[in-house]
Amino acid sequence: MLARYLIVLVLTAPFHAYAETAKPGYTLPSSVISTENMMQMATSLLLVLVIIGTLAWLLKRFAINPSSASSAIKIIATTSVGQRERIVLIEVEDTRLVLGVTPGRVNILHCMDQSSEKKSRNKLPELATDKFPEQLSQSIKKNL
Repeated sequence: MLARYLIVLVLTAPFHAYAETAKPGYTLPSSVISTENMMQMATSLLLVLVIIGTLAWLLKRFAINPSSASSAIKIIATTSVGQRERIVLIEVEDTRLVLGVTPGRVNILHCMDQSSEKKSRNKLPELATDKFPEQLSQSIKKNL
């Protein structure tokens, strides 16, 4: 029983009092949590956020999207009708579609073949160039 008390006494003895004292030439390192370190960490974080924001803006600005050039569906034009509504003109193979796009659905507004559009484009300039001088002279005579 005496051995147990002796073991408890030895284990609870203040051994740190017998520890070696600090050397005279040794200086303690500076605290990790200091104003200088916190400012350096905050500026580094801010710099990283600015770089990420700049890269996101550049990617959005220059729209580097190589897959869109070879796809079967091409967006020809788009216009906003309301805050969340758009009218989109797309080309799928030889067909052009005018689509109404809303957050809830997509509707086909008009469908036309590209070949008929090319024919109508070729006819219009011929008709316009033939009749233009006559129409101009008629409108001048009406205004006088």
